[in-house]
Amino acid sequence: MKKVNSFTSFTNGAKLKKRLTLQVVALGMLFGANTIQAQDKAMAEDDYEPFSFGLQLKNMHLWHGFVVTPGPMVATNLEYNTRDKKFTFGVWGGAGAASDVTNKAGDQVSAHYKEFSIYTAYRFSDKFFIEAVSHNNYTGVEERGDVLHYWSYDKRQGYNFVDLNFGYQLTKSTSLYFATILAGGSGDYEVQSDGSFKDSYTHYLEVKSKVWEKGNNRLSLFAGGAWSFITDKTFYTEGKGNLINVGATLTKKVALGSYVLPVDVTAMWNPEKQKTVLQVAAKIF
Repeated sequence: MKKVNSFTSFTNGAKLKKRLTLQVVALGMLFGANTIQAQDKAMAEDDYEPFSFGLQLKNMHLWHGFVVTPGPMVATNLEYNTRDKKFTFGVWGGAGAASDVTNKAGDQVSAHYKEFSIYTAYRFSDKFFIEAVSHNNYTGVEERGDVLHYWSYDKRQGYNFVDLNFGYQLTKSTSLYFATILAGGSGDYEVQSDGSFKDSYTHYLEVKSKVWEKGNNRLSLFAGGAWSFITDKTFYTEGKGNLINVGATLTKKVALGSYVLPVDVTAMWNPEKQKTVLQVAAKIF
């Protein structure tokens, strides 16, 4: 019978145990690395926030050459975005200082600016998007003596309408924006001799180009015009189509201590209405 060397046996056992220990540690490190990667991925996925909201303060509210309200106002929005940020659905609201409207008796009465609009958009790429908006500006409806029906698009009420919009980034500094009114009131029609309404389906095209940029500051020029292929009168004009929105916007980030406030200043001229105004808008968040 062969005699077993106890020291050799002990040494071989120690080596085996060490090898097994190293293998366990290696497997543990591999498992740990995979776990950390999974956790990092989960945390990245958890960073996705589908809902957001914003707040903006303005001295007045401009839109496509219109002075929607001439007094100070607050604009807010609440929206949902998909994870890939391609699809958006949201609501936009505005409330502001009072202005005068004419009631059915012909008297001037005070009415606060009130708007609640619904929008949805889809971004096909960084350069191209499509958007639909239901504009609901119900300022002065009840003050005029009308009954408020939020979901009504009756032309005789004249405060709800829907448009379909397209945006395209033509170059790095120049963008195109095209909008067509599809339905609703608010004057997008021409009154015929028999008293009937003929829809205008007004089109609006705007070109905007960045002409200067330094740091977080930039200056853009824009020009927009409106026309209809069906009627002379359009949603934006009393007569035929015309240039209605010309101006410049300076965007600047103003430092208030540790807080940075994005501010836009827009100088707008409407050649059709011979109106010139200056809008200041501050994005609070």
